[in-house]
Amino acid sequence: MFMFDKYNRRINYLRISVTDRCNLRCKYCMPEEGIKLLSHKDILSFEEMFEVAAEAVSLGVTKIRITGGEPLVRKGIIDFIKMLSQLEGLKELAMTTNGIHLEKYAEELAAAGLQRVNISLDTTDPEKYKEITRGGDYHAVIRGIEAAKKAGLLPVKINCVIKKSKTEDGAREVTALCEEMGLNIRYIRWMDLDKGDFSEVDGGEGGKCSICNRLRITANGLIKPCLFSNLEYDVRKLGIKNALLMAVGEKPECGTNNDVGEFYNIGG
Repeated sequence: MFMFDKYNRRINYLRISVTDRCNLRCKYCMPEEGIKLLSHKDILSFEEMFEVAAEAVSLGVTKIRITGGEPLVRKGIIDFIKMLSQLEGLKELAMTTNGIHLEKYAEELAAAGLQRVNISLDTTDPEKYKEITRGGDYHAVIRGIEAAKKAGLLPVKINCVIKKSKTEDGAREVTALCEEMGLNIRYIRWMDLDKGDFSEVDGGEGGKCSICNRLRITANGLIKPCLFSNLEYDVRKLGIKNALLMAVGEKPECGTNNDVGEFYNIGG
């Protein structure tokens, strides 16, 4: 079975935000003082998330990406990956992570069925990294990258946030690191949900509205057809299949703005 929206785009990609919690406080993602976290009772259990994933795959989703917050801070994430990897019809299972905990979990993730990872990295200067992330350990990320490569989570892709151009100092540093370590790189321009400020990802397919094939589900069960839209469909209130089909049916032709969500609770 296939799902097509009203603009004849085949929807086959689901991004699952498993938590709104994160061990970093990146300047472009959340305020320094942190955020008001979701109540544990409002966050979907992994069993509920699996039901959403299974229904989505039965409807034609072939790719799932796990996001956060930071997905590796949620207890039980390895078992959840193993559950997802057993879905018949799922062809690609990936994760976006800040990489801090990858050294610890890379082998287990690969053994559970995760196929590859995208790792956020905006500079190779340890002090600048600490400043951008408000306390992050750059060297832990590098160890995480090495662990991901060793575990076979390939190709390892680096998400590098830029303000205007990939010729900026930080981006050039990260580009050189990727060439040295055999990593793929994607340049993602700093976005603003409220203002609807976004652009196409250089090196990836994000931001290309005409070919957008994705849905997102937040940690508290809201299916979002577009990152830059206020539309959302609650799986608990509407039922999983109905929420998925409504999101596909109402997926906008192009993003506008989003003033009801944030990157940390949608998963980017």
